[in-house]
Amino acid sequence: MGKRGWIGVTIVGLLALVMLAPFLYMVSLSLSDASGTEAYREALLAVPFGRFFFNSVVLAGGAAVGQVLTSAAAAYALARLRFPGRDRVFLAFLSILMMPAVVLLVPRYLIINALGWVDSYAGLISTELVSVWGIFFLRQYFLTLPRDLEDAARLDGAGEWTIFRRVILPQATPALATLGLVAFADQWKSFLWPLVATRSPEMSVMEVGLARFHTLYPANWPLQMAAAVIATLPLLIVFFAAQRYINRGVPLADSRS
Repeated sequence: MGKRGWIGVTIVGLLALVMLAPFLYMVSLSLSDASGTEAYREALLAVPFGRFFFNSVVLAGGAAVGQVLTSAAAAYALARLRFPGRDRVFLAFLSILMMPAVVLLVPRYLIINALGWVDSYAGLISTELVSVWGIFFLRQYFLTLPRDLEDAARLDGAGEWTIFRRVILPQATPALATLGLVAFADQWKSFLWPLVATRSPEMSVMEVGLARFHTLYPANWPLQMAAAVIATLPLLIVFFAAQRYINRGVPLADSRS
Protein backbone atom coordinates (compact mmCIF):
# COMPACT_ATOMS: atom_id res chain seq x y z
CA MET A 1 0.00 0.00 0.00
CA GLY A 2 1.42 3.38 -1.02
CA LYS A 3 1.63 6.58 0.95
CA ARG A 4 -1.68 7.84 -0.41
CA GLY A 5 -3.32 4.56 0.50
CA TRP A 6 -2.19 4.83 4.11
CA ILE A 7 -3.37 8.43 4.29
CA GLY A 8 -6.78 7.40 2.97
CA VAL A 9 -7.05 4.52 5.45
CA THR A 10 -6.06 6.84 8.31
CA ILE A 11 -8.64 9.44 7.35
CA VAL A 12 -11.40 6.83 7.01
CA GLY A 13 -10.38 5.29 10.33
CA LEU A 14 -10.54 8.65 12.11
CA LEU A 15 -13.95 9.41 10.59
CA ALA A 16 -15.21 5.97 11.65
CA LEU A 17 -13.95 6.60 15.18
CA VAL A 18 -15.74 9.94 15.29
CA MET A 19 -18.95 8.26 14.15
CA LEU A 20 -18.61 5.45 16.70
CA ALA A 21 -17.57 7.66 19.62
CA PRO A 22 -21.14 8.51 20.80
CA PHE A 23 -22.18 4.85 20.72
CA LEU A 24 -19.02 3.73 22.54
CA TYR A 25 -19.57 6.43 25.16
CA MET A 26 -23.17 5.27 25.58
CA VAL A 27 -22.05 1.66 26.13
CA SER A 28 -19.29 2.64 28.57
CA LEU A 29 -21.67 4.82 30.57
CA SER A 30 -24.24 2.01 30.74
CA LEU A 31 -21.57 -0.20 32.32
CA SER A 32 -20.34 2.42 34.77
CA ASP A 33 -22.37 1.22 37.76
CA ALA A 34 -20.81 -1.00 40.41
CA SER A 35 -22.09 -4.33 39.06
CA GLY A 36 -21.45 -3.59 35.39
CA THR A 37 -24.59 -5.05 33.85
CA GLU A 38 -27.04 -4.30 36.65
CA ALA A 39 -28.35 -1.28 34.74
CA TYR A 40 -29.47 -3.54 31.89
CA ARG A 41 -31.45 -5.80 34.21
CA GLU A 42 -33.07 -2.82 35.89
CA ALA A 43 -33.93 -1.23 32.54
CA LEU A 44 -35.64 -4.41 31.32
CA LEU A 45 -37.69 -4.60 34.52
CA ALA A 46 -38.46 -0.88 34.82
CA VAL A 47 -40.45 -0.50 31.60
CA PRO A 48 -42.39 -2.90 29.33
CA PHE A 49 -39.59 -3.24 26.78
CA GLY A 50 -41.30 -6.29 25.32
CA ARG A 51 -44.35 -4.24 24.36
CA PHE A 52 -42.27 -1.36 22.99
CA PHE A 53 -40.18 -3.82 21.00
CA PHE A 54 -43.26 -5.52 19.54
CA ASN A 55 -44.81 -2.20 18.51
CA SER A 56 -41.57 -1.11 16.85
CA VAL A 57 -41.32 -4.40 14.97
CA VAL A 58 -44.90 -4.04 13.74
CA LEU A 59 -44.32 -0.46 12.60
CA ALA A 60 -40.88 -0.99 11.06
CA GLY A 61 -41.66 -4.37 9.53
CA GLY A 62 -45.04 -3.34 8.13
CA ALA A 63 -43.69 -0.10 6.70
CA ALA A 64 -40.66 -1.85 5.18
CA VAL A 65 -42.79 -4.48 3.42
CA GLY A 66 -45.28 -1.87 2.22
CA GLN A 67 -42.60 0.47 0.91
CA VAL A 68 -40.81 -2.31 -0.97
CA LEU A 69 -44.03 -3.42 -2.68
CA THR A 70 -45.34 0.04 -3.58
CA SER A 71 -41.94 1.41 -4.56
CA ALA A 72 -41.16 -1.57 -6.79
CA ALA A 73 -44.46 -1.29 -8.66
CA ALA A 74 -44.22 2.49 -9.13
CA ALA A 75 -40.53 2.35 -10.04
CA TYR A 76 -41.15 -0.29 -12.70
CA ALA A 77 -43.85 1.85 -14.28
CA LEU A 78 -41.60 4.91 -14.29
CA ALA A 79 -38.56 3.02 -15.58
CA ARG A 80 -40.02 0.64 -18.15
CA LEU A 81 -43.55 1.61 -19.15
CA ARG A 82 -44.21 4.40 -21.62
CA PHE A 83 -47.27 6.56 -21.01
CA PRO A 84 -48.14 10.24 -21.51
CA GLY A 85 -46.70 12.49 -18.85
CA ARG A 86 -44.40 9.84 -17.37
CA ASP A 87 -41.45 12.20 -16.92
CA ARG A 88 -43.70 14.89 -15.43
CA VAL A 89 -45.07 12.38 -12.94
CA PHE A 90 -41.53 11.45 -11.98
CA LEU A 91 -40.58 15.10 -11.48
CA ALA A 92 -43.69 15.57 -9.36
CA PHE A 93 -42.55 12.67 -7.17
CA LEU A 94 -39.10 14.21 -6.82
CA SER A 95 -40.57 17.56 -5.82
CA ILE A 96 -42.16 15.90 -2.80
CA LEU A 97 -38.68 15.10 -1.50
CA MET A 98 -38.11 18.83 -1.01
CA MET A 99 -41.13 19.11 1.28
CA PRO A 100 -40.32 18.85 5.03
CA ALA A 101 -42.00 15.84 6.62
CA VAL A 102 -43.35 17.97 9.46
CA VAL A 103 -45.55 19.84 6.95
CA LEU A 104 -47.53 16.65 6.34
CA LEU A 105 -47.86 15.77 10.01
CA VAL A 106 -51.20 17.51 10.63
CA PRO A 107 -52.90 16.30 7.39
CA ARG A 108 -51.79 12.73 8.13
CA TYR A 109 -53.20 12.94 11.65
CA LEU A 110 -56.50 14.39 10.42
CA ILE A 111 -56.84 11.48 7.98
CA ILE A 112 -56.30 8.73 10.53
CA ASN A 113 -58.46 10.60 13.06
CA ALA A 114 -61.33 10.76 10.55
CA LEU A 115 -60.96 7.03 9.96
CA GLY A 116 -60.89 6.28 13.69
CA TRP A 117 -57.37 4.88 13.51
CA VAL A 118 -55.70 7.02 16.16
CA ASP A 119 -53.82 4.88 18.71
CA SER A 120 -53.98 1.79 16.50
CA TYR A 121 -51.59 -0.16 14.32
CA ALA A 122 -53.57 0.82 11.22
CA GLY A 123 -53.06 4.52 11.92
CA LEU A 124 -49.43 3.99 12.83
CA ILE A 125 -48.52 2.11 9.64
CA SER A 126 -50.94 3.26 6.92
CA THR A 127 -49.26 6.60 6.19
CA GLU A 128 -45.80 4.98 6.02
CA LEU A 129 -46.51 2.49 3.22
CA VAL A 130 -45.24 4.69 0.36
CA SER A 131 -41.73 6.10 0.07
CA VAL A 132 -40.89 8.65 -2.62
CA TRP A 133 -37.20 8.06 -2.00
CA GLY A 134 -37.79 4.33 -2.41
CA ILE A 135 -39.50 4.88 -5.77
CA PHE A 136 -36.60 7.03 -6.96
CA PHE A 137 -34.01 4.52 -5.71
CA LEU A 138 -35.61 1.49 -7.36
CA ARG A 139 -36.28 3.37 -10.58
CA GLN A 140 -32.60 4.19 -10.86
CA TYR A 141 -31.74 0.56 -10.18
CA PHE A 142 -34.22 -0.76 -12.74
CA LEU A 143 -32.65 1.51 -15.38
CA THR A 144 -29.36 -0.34 -14.96
CA LEU A 145 -30.89 -3.76 -15.66
CA PRO A 146 -30.43 -5.14 -19.19
CA ARG A 147 -33.56 -5.48 -21.31
CA ASP A 148 -32.58 -8.75 -23.00
CA LEU A 149 -34.55 -11.00 -20.63
CA GLU A 150 -37.58 -8.70 -20.80
CA ASP A 151 -37.56 -8.73 -24.60
CA ALA A 152 -37.24 -12.50 -24.62
CA ALA A 153 -40.16 -12.80 -22.21
CA ARG A 154 -42.30 -10.55 -24.40
CA LEU A 155 -41.52 -12.70 -27.43
CA ASP A 156 -42.81 -15.67 -25.42
CA GLY A 157 -46.08 -13.81 -24.80
CA ALA A 158 -45.47 -12.65 -21.24
CA GLY A 159 -47.36 -9.58 -20.06
CA GLU A 160 -46.02 -6.67 -18.05
CA TRP A 161 -47.11 -8.13 -14.73
CA THR A 162 -45.39 -11.43 -15.47
CA ILE A 163 -42.22 -9.65 -16.58
CA PHE A 164 -42.25 -7.48 -13.47
CA ARG A 165 -42.76 -10.42 -11.14
CA ARG A 166 -40.59 -13.09 -12.77
CA VAL A 167 -37.88 -11.11 -14.56
CA ILE A 168 -37.39 -7.73 -12.88
CA LEU A 169 -37.87 -8.56 -9.21
CA PRO A 170 -35.44 -11.53 -9.12
CA GLN A 171 -32.72 -9.36 -10.67
CA ALA A 172 -33.41 -6.53 -8.22
CA THR A 173 -33.14 -8.58 -5.01
CA PRO A 174 -30.14 -6.61 -3.64
CA ALA A 175 -31.89 -3.26 -4.23
CA LEU A 176 -35.14 -4.51 -2.73
CA ALA A 177 -33.30 -5.79 0.34
CA THR A 178 -31.46 -2.49 0.68
CA LEU A 179 -34.67 -0.48 0.47
CA GLY A 180 -36.34 -2.78 2.99
CA LEU A 181 -33.43 -2.38 5.40
CA VAL A 182 -33.33 1.41 5.06
CA ALA A 183 -37.11 1.61 5.54
CA PHE A 184 -36.91 -0.67 8.59
CA ALA A 185 -34.15 1.42 10.15
CA ASP A 186 -35.95 4.68 9.40
CA GLN A 187 -39.15 3.51 11.06
CA TRP A 188 -37.36 1.86 13.96
CA LYS A 189 -35.89 5.22 14.99
CA SER A 190 -39.09 7.13 14.19
CA PHE A 191 -40.28 9.31 17.05
CA LEU A 192 -42.46 12.24 15.96
CA TRP A 193 -45.13 10.38 13.98
CA PRO A 194 -45.61 7.56 16.55
CA LEU A 195 -45.83 10.22 19.26
CA VAL A 196 -48.64 11.99 17.36
CA ALA A 197 -50.46 8.88 16.12
CA THR A 198 -50.61 7.04 19.47
CA ARG A 199 -51.81 7.99 22.91
CA SER A 200 -51.65 5.03 25.26
CA PRO A 201 -48.37 3.66 26.68
CA GLU A 202 -49.38 0.23 25.34
CA MET A 203 -49.06 1.55 21.76
CA SER A 204 -45.73 3.31 22.28
CA VAL A 205 -42.84 2.31 20.05
CA MET A 206 -39.27 2.01 21.29
CA GLU A 207 -38.24 5.64 20.73
CA VAL A 208 -41.33 7.04 22.44
CA GLY A 209 -40.88 4.54 25.25
CA LEU A 210 -37.29 5.69 25.74
CA ALA A 211 -38.44 9.31 25.98
CA ARG A 212 -40.92 8.37 28.70
CA PHE A 213 -38.22 6.31 30.39
CA HIS A 214 -36.05 9.42 30.54
CA THR A 215 -38.76 11.35 32.40
CA LEU A 216 -39.03 8.55 34.98
CA TYR A 217 -35.29 8.33 35.68
CA PRO A 218 -33.83 11.76 34.79
CA ALA A 219 -30.75 11.45 37.03
CA ASN A 220 -29.86 7.78 36.47
CA TRP A 221 -27.61 7.98 33.41
CA PRO A 222 -26.34 4.36 33.47
CA LEU A 223 -29.94 3.18 33.47
CA GLN A 224 -30.89 5.48 30.58
CA MET A 225 -27.86 4.49 28.53
CA ALA A 226 -28.55 0.80 29.14
CA ALA A 227 -32.09 1.28 27.83
CA ALA A 228 -30.73 3.10 24.77
CA VAL A 229 -28.25 0.29 24.06
CA ILE A 230 -31.04 -2.28 24.31
CA ALA A 231 -33.10 -0.29 21.81
CA THR A 232 -30.15 0.00 19.41
CA LEU A 233 -28.99 -3.64 19.41
CA PRO A 234 -31.77 -5.07 17.15
CA LEU A 235 -30.97 -2.46 14.50
CA LEU A 236 -27.25 -3.24 14.63
CA ILE A 237 -27.95 -6.96 14.26
CA VAL A 238 -30.17 -6.36 11.22
CA PHE A 239 -27.55 -4.12 9.59
CA PHE A 240 -24.73 -6.58 10.06
CA ALA A 241 -26.87 -9.46 8.80
CA ALA A 242 -27.86 -7.57 5.63
CA GLN A 243 -24.55 -5.82 4.95
CA ARG A 244 -23.80 -7.78 1.78
CA TYR A 245 -27.13 -6.71 0.26
CA ILE A 246 -26.32 -3.06 0.94
CA ASN A 247 -22.97 -3.37 -0.83
CA ARG A 248 -24.65 -4.89 -3.88
CA GLY A 249 -27.84 -2.85 -3.82
CA VAL A 250 -26.64 0.70 -4.47
CA PRO A 251 -26.14 1.11 -8.25
CA LEU A 252 -24.52 3.81 -10.30
CA ALA A 253 -27.57 4.27 -12.46
CA ASP A 254 -27.31 5.90 -15.83
CA SER A 255 -29.88 8.19 -17.41
CA ARG A 256 -31.46 5.71 -19.77
CA SER A 257 -35.24 5.67 -19.91
